Amino acid sequence: MASSFALPDGRRIQYTLTFPDEPQRPTIILSSLLATTAAVWDDVVNVLQKNGFRTLAYDHPGHGGSGVPADLKSNTLQEMADGVFALLQSLSLNAVHAWIGCSLGAATGVVFATRHPGVLGHLVVCDTISGSPGNVGAPDAFTPRVKALRDGQATLEEGLAQTRERWLGKEFLESHPKKTAWLTQLMSETTLDGFETCIAALLSPGFDLRKIAPTVGVDRVLVVVGEKDADLPTTMKALSEQMKEEGKRLVGFHVLPNAGHACFVDAFDPWCKVVLPFLLDDKV
Repeated sequence: MASSFALPDGRRIQYTLTFPDEPQRPTIILSSLLATTAAVWDDVVNVLQKNGFRTLAYDHPGHGGSGVPADLKSNTLQEMADGVFALLQSLSLNAVHAWIGCSLGAATGVVFATRHPGVLGHLVVCDTISGSPGNVGAPDAFTPRVKALRDGQATLEEGLAQTRERWLGKEFLESHPKKTAWLTQLMSETTLDGFETCIAALLSPGFDLRKIAPTVGVDRVLVVVGEKDADLPTTMKALSEQMKEEGKRLVGFHVLPNAGHACFVDAFDPWCKVVLPFLLDDKV
């Protein structure tokens, strides 16, 4: 059952903690992609529970049951990561077995591990860009998307449909109608304000994982990326190497064949075969 917590700035964050009365179970944080809710992890939650874990999944600002900040355009990954830390404190969770994030959720996890070292035992980073377009020298594809929605050139429903197709490809969506309908439903819980404020975090000048990667405060990291996810197999390989720079951190890197941006969705079984041993045996 979902719960809600009021952050210090007044914004509410919605979350679901499984097995709340069994604190002896290692806890894993699940952080989702842009435009999805905590429900995107449902299949992963089932697997983790069967292997003795409990999970804490939460909704990003303006997604599902979470509120948006007062200033949509000033949102940052740092603020989002600190919000999760405040949630952990409210739950008396001082040590967490792992953070698993994809895309926006993965970037937030890296930032969290840097700002709150020692809290996480493991970090799983899936399919994320390494920094804002301005920092990595890439074209800004985010601002035109928000502008088109705000100007009424496209509906939010159309924008989210385009997002799904970028993630998984038309072929996958057409050949998996039940999965597509499920994604469509959970993504409908994204508000335009939520979409804009989370994109603002991805556009923030302070978003550059390459700069913080060498000092990320976790000893075991696993980087996973879909083979078909644009140039991310290359950029995330570089990010994984940057995380090794301290020399005392175990970092694994895996490319999942035929997977896209939401690699735990379209390559669920291969993803589990890579991630679960890492969580259970500390292997990378």
